Amino acid sequence: MIQYLDNIQHKDSKNFFLIAGPCIIEGEDMALRIAEKVIELTNKYNIPYIFKGSFKKANRSRVDSFTTIGEEKSLEILKKVGETFNIPTTTDIHENEHAALAAQYVDVLQIPAFLVRQTDLLVAAAKTGKCVSLKKGQFLSPESMKFAVQKITDSDNQKVAIIERGNSFGYTDLIVDYRGIPTMREYAPVILDVTHSLQQPNQSSGVTGGRPELIETVAKAGIAVGADGIFIETHPTPETALSDGANMLRLDLLEDLLQKLTRVRESIL
Repeated sequence: MIQYLDNIQHKDSKNFFLIAGPCIIEGEDMALRIAEKVIELTNKYNIPYIFKGSFKKANRSRVDSFTTIGEEKSLEILKKVGETFNIPTTTDIHENEHAALAAQYVDVLQIPAFLVRQTDLLVAAAKTGKCVSLKKGQFLSPESMKFAVQKITDSDNQKVAIIERGNSFGYTDLIVDYRGIPTMREYAPVILDVTHSLQQPNQSSGVTGGRPELIETVAKAGIAVGADGIFIETHPTPETALSDGANMLRLDLLEDLLQKLTRVRESIL
């Protein structure tokens, strides 16, 4: 996928690429601050970088869960991040109409895991001509993602990648089957969504839990088995984040992780 992004840096570094940012856009200052810090680190370790932030969260546990500071306001912030630092940006879309809207502001359209079988949504994203990343549903086998990829390529768009984010394991946990990464790489580049793979959904409180202490373990394993990219949601203070704070990586811990992952990557080349 990254070969189609003209504004991505370190494209020829042979390192994994990184998708990182807050779960949801909470404000302009925070988005710029997170992007600035991540760019400092990705420049240091020669890692291609795509900034991520949701402009709206449609899949929430409760009706009173936070969803957006404003759709157009969030998209404008994503655009400003991209223009300020000359980097590609990505956001997830949930409705067919969101595809053309978000495509005006970001470089990569992300399809959420629960919606990856929604043909009309995938086709709408593909028709924008933007890169499309497909999150594998927690309920799908790696082999079934071949058909999701085909929906994009059959719509005359070759700019597609798959995001692995774990499989349902009982009612309140997820687990990554690393055998699926080489399988799905036969269809498209594969990105391991480390932080969402450590979610603990469907908690009795109605707020999703997580296991952030396992971020390093899961990420190392993903790089070791050949993941092309790593997806990490990060925040200066996850405990105050408006969405998914329970499984995000604290921003000041990111450098140590990227340094270790770079070493793993070097060891398998």
